[in-house]
Amino acid sequence: GPMSAIEIKDLRLGFIALNDCAPLVVAREQGFFESEGLSVDLSKEASWSNVRDKVAVGALDGGHMLGPMALAASMGVGGERTPMVVPLSLNLNGSAITVSTGLAQAMRAVDPAGMASHPHTARPLAKLIEARRALGERPLTFAVVFSYSMHNYMLRYWMAEAGINPDRDVRLVVAPPSRMAGKLRSGEIDGFCVGAPWNALAVSEGAGEIVIYAAEFWNVGPDKVFGVTAAWAQDRPQAVTAVVRALLKAAAWCDEPQNRPALVKLL
Repeated sequence: GPMSAIEIKDLRLGFIALNDCAPLVVAREQGFFESEGLSVDLSKEASWSNVRDKVAVGALDGGHMLGPMALAASMGVGGERTPMVVPLSLNLNGSAITVSTGLAQAMRAVDPAGMASHPHTARPLAKLIEARRALGERPLTFAVVFSYSMHNYMLRYWMAEAGINPDRDVRLVVAPPSRMAGKLRSGEIDGFCVGAPWNALAVSEGAGEIVIYAAEFWNVGPDKVFGVTAAWAQDRPQAVTAVVRALLKAAAWCDEPQNRPALVKLL
């Protein structure tokens, strides 16, 4: 419909500093929101729970979300029940499991054949966990970005395949994506599962080693989505459509290989 039909023109959308916030950044910077008659302010948030809570109370109109987080919020799991609507998936794949360089060396020492195979199973980790338990050493600590995230499910899936019980054999903690590399470097955590670019950062700093890309054992795994509350969507159908149109154009722009250098600069 005509632009005058949009119920709200000024929007505040939240995002987390990850490569997969790209459609939001591009829609804003390349004028795709503007051409839909929208004026969008992007708000960089510190954590996924911040995004969830701010969208729930209306401090944000919508934003970059973890797929499972939108489901959990709609069900009232892990927080207040706020039905969410997810009109668009922002990306698939993109995550990886990274361990500290020290842990990678220890895994190699205990199971060189397992660490030489590709893609890596968690078998070397399982053997190391047993060896550490026999010596009475502390459980290894792995971080995920949020309890209701593909990262949590992927890490658990990868570990469980080798017989590791993620609830008993390791310690799982939650940390914001941008803190992962720092926590690995300081020894606060021994490994993590997170989206790009934080695995690559840990490697480039010499703090970690990527053991496996999630796409190698759970291909086209759903990851980030664009979400608004069900109530917001119901009251503003034209605005939802306009935002989705802008994000689709932005996603198509991101997918063009010749746009990658410009996208890197924007991010």
